[in-house]
Formats: sequence, C-alpha cells, structure tokens
Amino acid sequence: MVKAVVTDIEGTTSSISFVKEVLFPYAAEHMATFLREHWGEPAVQEQIHALATDTGLEVATAEQANRILQQWIREDRKATPLKALQGMIWKDGYQSGAYTAHLYPDTAPALRRWHAAGLPLYVYSSGSIAAQKLFFGFSDAGNLTPLFSGYFDTTTGMKQEAESYRRIAEAITLPAGEIVFLSDIEGELNAARQAGLQTVLLDRDGKKPASSHKCVRSFAEISF
Repeated sequence: MVKAVVTDIEGTTSSISFVKEVLFPYAAEHMATFLREHWGEPAVQEQIHALATDTGLEVATAEQANRILQQWIREDRKATPLKALQGMIWKDGYQSGAYTAHLYPDTAPALRRWHAAGLPLYVYSSGSIAAQKLFFGFSDAGNLTPLFSGYFDTTTGMKQEAESYRRIAEAITLPAGEIVFLSDIEGELNAARQAGLQTVLLDRDGKKPASSHKCVRSFAEISF
C-alpha cells in the first residue's frame, strides 16, 4: 500500500533539457551581477560562508565567488551553496516571466489525481528547496505548490545514499514501505529501495536498460 509519493524532478516530472538548456545558462549568465548586487545580504553571505567551508578558501569578493561557482556550474556540482544561489537567481527569472518550468503533459494531471485521492506528495531533488518551490510555482501548468506537502534537497543527504531516504521516511512519519519514490536514475532508486521505499523508474524516452525496478514511460501508467 502506498500512503505517500516522493518524486524527483529532472527526467521524471520534467525534461532534463529545460534545466540544462534554460535554467543553468540563465544562472551562469546572471551569477556575477547577482553576487555584486546582493553581496551584503545575509542569505547570500550564508551561502558564501558555506562555499568557503566547502573549498577551504577565504572567499572575500563577489568576483572570487563567481569564479568558483562558474567552475562548479561547468562541472554540474550538486553542491548546496551553488544550488541555493542558483535558486535565488532563478526566482528573478520566474517572476520576470523570462520562462516557466517545463512539465511533461502527464505530470500535472497525475499529481492532481493523487492529491485528490488523499496521497501526500513530496519532492526530492538536488536543486534547493527554494528552487523546487519556484519550479512548481511557475510551471507550464500553473502554480502546483498547493499539491505538495513538503520538499527535500541535498541538505537531507545525497540522492544515491540510502540514509537520505531513511531521513525522508522519518520526516514524513510513515513506514518506508508505505512511501514510493519516482525517479529516472537507477542509482537513486537503488538507494531508496535499500532504505525500504517502493520505487518506480521513469523511462521517458524508452531507452533505459532493463531494470529491477518497476518501469513506466509516463505518470499516466502509475496507479496506487
């Protein structure tokens, strides 16, 4: 029996290309200006301190921070300071109407159907919680944030570590076996299953190798 749904974003609810071709370039293009204009703000300085801790360097200027962060963007680092700062920049983009977040056509109807059936919905993504809320708040299907009961990011743990999913189950206050995790990444699903969660692999383009996880092409194929 499934009593809660936890979903990934990239490749699961939404195309990987939107993040890589729209969001990442937007953040990279605006990072230097954002850091200069908001350098003294507490929320930004919190992430700069975290950046210094992660690198072991003294990050004293916006220019120095930008150089490190641009390198991390090129490397696609799943680092919390980068994700948090990207989220702040993406907020400006969403609110200005520069873009809306891509959703596969089957995503919003399924989320609404599960929510109407009384299933609590959660997000677990490497993007920051703030970025997740923006994503679903400014989606192609409108504001979907009322459908969600909570969000998890890398502050909970890395997505291919079983302990992260144990923490999520504890936070949701349900037995792990009553929670299903939806993702397009085999390693994440393996970690979730190791923690006791049910799993579903999203194979959006039908090109993934055979998997021991239940595999579907769209949310329309999932029923609880």
